[in-house]
Amino acid sequence: MATVPLGFNIDAPRWDQSTFVGRLKHFLNITDPRTVLVPEEELDRAKTLVEGCRAGLVPPGSSQEQLLYAKKLYDSAFHPDSGEKMNLIGRMSFQVPGGMALTGCMLQFYRTVPAVVFWQWVNQSFNAIVNYTNRNAASPISLRQIGVAYVTATGTALATAVGLNLYTKRAPPLLARWVPFAAVAAANCVNIPMMRQQEIINGVTVTDGDNNELGRSRRAAAKGIAQVVVSRITMAAPGMIILPIIMERLEKFPFMQRIRVLHGPLQVLLCGGFLLFMVPAACALFPQRCSLALADLEAELRDSIVAKHGDKVPYVYFNKGL
Repeated sequence: MATVPLGFNIDAPRWDQSTFVGRLKHFLNITDPRTVLVPEEELDRAKTLVEGCRAGLVPPGSSQEQLLYAKKLYDSAFHPDSGEKMNLIGRMSFQVPGGMALTGCMLQFYRTVPAVVFWQWVNQSFNAIVNYTNRNAASPISLRQIGVAYVTATGTALATAVGLNLYTKRAPPLLARWVPFAAVAAANCVNIPMMRQQEIINGVTVTDGDNNELGRSRRAAAKGIAQVVVSRITMAAPGMIILPIIMERLEKFPFMQRIRVLHGPLQVLLCGGFLLFMVPAACALFPQRCSLALADLEAELRDSIVAKHGDKVPYVYFNKGL
């Protein structure tokens, strides 16, 4: 059991967050779906341990491994801005079990309009919870705005899915299998910006390299949200594009035609295999602590920073959300 080294900083990244590989290792750690099964009491103890370590109050006998595991649980279950416990469905560690079930069902039940409507509605309800949970918590959003975002995104997904479903009736079968991905991608382009509209309207808090607040920037919000949209679409793409090709070929074999009832569970399991890697990989595409050059900020905020700090702040930093 390794002792806690002198000057141990529990918030210091274990891996280099300026590289994709470092961020991938970080998100493989905190999106581990096994943390979904950790009891609430253990999560609360992990939070207490992390907050105590931040205050310099490390319990006697604690090992570095214990502290790092507590930080893993803390990062998986508590919001990085507010420190509040996130709801289970909205956590990134729930993306594999939740996403594999929904994606598998969307890919399996794509042939009829009622099935398309139902599963797209369920998926967008799930996405709305995830997007709200992983927003930048410094920008509150009203229940009315949440409702508008949810209805708009769900309507976009349904319009895209139903429209393409009808359009592909005479197209090759594989094209029809790709309709769910088109609907998911279109909805993400609406759902995430709408759910985080307060950030676009009022800006997000930006800081210097030492986490000193400098003001609020709408351009920083737009950059962060755009990166999250790209990440979410990337997260879904391999499973929803490659898996239909695999199933299209597998279903031609006689043994697959004899076990049609197992096609759905098989797609759910295969989606889980894709998501086990794609959830952390997509989250790692861009740094969680996003940066923006001073020259790219709004003129008013830029002038304010220059007036106070001169040329000592070439970049500002902010949490882009997930």
